[in-house]
Amino acid sequence: MGATLRAVRALILLAGFYLLGFVMLGALVAVDWAVAEGGVGSVTAKVWIVSALLAIPIVQGMFALRTPKEEPPPGLVMTEQQEPALWAAVRTLAEETGTRAPDAIVLTPDVNAAVAEDATFLGLKPGRRRMYIGLPLMAGLSEPQLRAVLAHEFGHYTNHDTRLSAITLRGRLQVLRTVASLHERSRKKVAKEEAKQEKKIAKRLAKGKKTGTVDAGTAGLSYRLAAKPFLWYGTFYLRASQGLGRRQELAADLAAARIAGRDATASALREIPVLDSAHGFYMQSYATLGTGAGLLPPPGEVFGGLRHLLTGRADELDEMRQALPEEEQSPYDSHPPIAERIARIEQLPDDGRALTGARPALCLLTDPAHAFAALEQAALTPEAHQLRRTADWTQLVNESMLWHADQDAEPLRTAVTEIHGGDGSLASFLNAVDAGRLWQMADRLPKSPEAQAATGRAAREFARPQVRARLSRMVVAELVRQGRAQWELSWSDPARLRLPDGYEEALKQALDAVVEDVPDTRELRQLLARAQ
Repeated sequence: MGATLRAVRALILLAGFYLLGFVMLGALVAVDWAVAEGGVGSVTAKVWIVSALLAIPIVQGMFALRTPKEEPPPGLVMTEQQEPALWAAVRTLAEETGTRAPDAIVLTPDVNAAVAEDATFLGLKPGRRRMYIGLPLMAGLSEPQLRAVLAHEFGHYTNHDTRLSAITLRGRLQVLRTVASLHERSRKKVAKEEAKQEKKIAKRLAKGKKTGTVDAGTAGLSYRLAAKPFLWYGTFYLRASQGLGRRQELAADLAAARIAGRDATASALREIPVLDSAHGFYMQSYATLGTGAGLLPPPGEVFGGLRHLLTGRADELDEMRQALPEEEQSPYDSHPPIAERIARIEQLPDDGRALTGARPALCLLTDPAHAFAALEQAALTPEAHQLRRTADWTQLVNESMLWHADQDAEPLRTAVTEIHGGDGSLASFLNAVDAGRLWQMADRLPKSPEAQAATGRAAREFARPQVRARLSRMVVAELVRQGRAQWELSWSDPARLRLPDGYEEALKQALDAVVEDVPDTRELRQLLARAQ
């Protein structure tokens, strides 16, 4: 489908919304006229009021002319003077795809690449172009793979997808605005009716009379009914526009294969879901590991540390590349399943462009380490900038894991203070156990619903593993502070706790002895004394 036909289709879909709005308004006028012709004055007035209230959100949705602009993603604008090689590669791709180069390149902190255009007059007049390139994406791709990804994005420029998306977006927002406004008015009606009934119930209770339950009944029903036609049209609109979007993605894939090569395009499509998964895991398990303790990785490592994970888990990630993600196709998806896209590209004839010996995509940057550090300054929130930077990853892991151990042990510390007094330290806990207060402290710890209902022996069995787990964290935190233990960073496995030689088995036995029916703290005290 050519750009002109797609523009006509988008305009027809948008016009359909306005047509539906005028039909709804016409129906309201017809009802008002029929009631006025044969109704009673008071009834007519009420119907007119209801019609006016229903018409307001419909008119507001139809004639809200300003389409709110999407907030651009946080990122770092790179000039041609700063990154000449990257700009040269982008300009070459623009020439090869037969389209205008972007006016700005923005590095972003996610695994993604995208293009945008500030088109005007419903997208019919071209505007300023921007290309967004995720720096973590570059960290995991080779240069040919990055060319394929960027060629795909240029395919959207060539097919005028970025300009025509303004028309589609406008229609989608108009429908959503109208439905949201009608439902909001319905919710207010329901809340008002419920508040009115609750007030009546309170008065009846005060007089000792029987009361019923709060039931809003048909309150707000007229608004909900008025929203239904727009919901139906919105569903149709979304299916039609997203179906077009999927075809646009397939066309952009073909453009990428033509420019960058079949193998580069197929391998890039395989790589992106893997990178996205690795990046999400990295951000959750490494980059933000210490935020609770007020810590961040060293400068340049918040986003740049992903490179270490990609190296450390290379075998695991390679297995993920071979197993394509299973996706169920929905008529509302904006992209076809990745497996379908890869299959279409791999079915193309071999073009002889191999990937062997390709440079990493980060080689296109003048100084990747500096780019990662500068991106942090542009993309991190003000709150994140207030966090303390560690000197290295070893310090980050050790201090973060110590903080998590303290958090786990805190309920036990609180129980010690409440039952036995003192400072809630490990020494105070052991003294409280020796004083026969172990199970009193255990009773103060958080409980599951089953533990709360348990009594006698069963209650103790619920409490025992929790006391032991929290005591273990308390002991570990004490050993780390003494410098006798530490957590070790691993990019291929979870952080490992390094205890003194021969300590691990002895510690297990000592902890078991403390939570026996007849507690015994001697082994643990001896172990702690030996460590000092």
